[in-house]
Amino acid sequence: MLLLLRSSVRYSVAVFNAQNICKNEAISRLISPSLRKMMHYQTEERGRPNSTDYRIYFKTSDGKYISPFHDIPLYVTDEQENEIPTKKLKTDDQLLFNMVVEVPRWSNAKMEIATKEALNPIKQDMKKGKLRYVANVFPHRGYIWNYGALPQTWEDPNHTDKDTKCGGDNDPIDVCDIGSKVCSRGEVIQVKVLGVLAMIDEGETDWKIIAINAEDPDAPELNSISDVRKKKPGHLEATVDWFKKYKVPDGKPENQFAFNGQFKDKDFAVQVIGSTHDHWRALVQKQAKAGEINCQNASVCDSPFKCSQEEASAIVQSAPAHGEALPVSAEVDKWHFL
Repeated sequence: MLLLLRSSVRYSVAVFNAQNICKNEAISRLISPSLRKMMHYQTEERGRPNSTDYRIYFKTSDGKYISPFHDIPLYVTDEQENEIPTKKLKTDDQLLFNMVVEVPRWSNAKMEIATKEALNPIKQDMKKGKLRYVANVFPHRGYIWNYGALPQTWEDPNHTDKDTKCGGDNDPIDVCDIGSKVCSRGEVIQVKVLGVLAMIDEGETDWKIIAINAEDPDAPELNSISDVRKKKPGHLEATVDWFKKYKVPDGKPENQFAFNGQFKDKDFAVQVIGSTHDHWRALVQKQAKAGEINCQNASVCDSPFKCSQEEASAIVQSAPAHGEALPVSAEVDKWHFL
């Protein structure tokens, strides 16, 4: 549930996981019954929407600023027993992941976690000095799913995947939530993974996880890619078509896919996620080449990039104050027929 506090601050919820914070911090948080089973997240807007200075920062319910890339846990763990968080993950059929929603369904603004900025806020991508909007390639209108990323994952550009024969795209792994609810920017939802599509984008591996919001009415009946084909006929074909053509109106060639454009099953997808999680661990422990990626975080144990709340707060406060949204060009609504 997303509760609007004011125009620039919102709440969302994800299950608390003590694995990515230090032990003494986990114990202190368990003192509060309201945090015993759920971790609440707020989003704070800075700058003007539809402008180059617009950012969405994340913080916990007690006001501590965090990175959605590094501090939100990947896995949704079991409920804690005896006031001690369990590290045991659920069975494959029950396994859930946290997803950070970057782009709500039907919208066009290409929002993404800013991996190169301190605290990794969500911002709008830019190309040649202009804000990016995905084209409406008929019959698709904007993004056809809630689109986002799995936190604590990283597609390492220095790792050549044995199946795709390409390195990673240097971002957290992408997720398409095929549920019915249109989510909000910065919302953190729990998803069931159903499969994965291996897109090759300009010579880089760009995995697209197919998942469904665990709260969706169809979630209990969707447990695999074959279930999606049965329950939502045409959805997977539309997904391949969307990813294949969405850059064509910008003058680029159609994207290619590994496995002849076929979706891989849930087990394969979970293995891919696990691999990208391992690469992320190496990244924040300074055991991998980070390049321009900003690994600053507020809670990752033993990470040399861990920062204080004073430092984190200073980063957010230095950003422009939240302001009125700028108008969007009518060109964004244009149809493209290919």
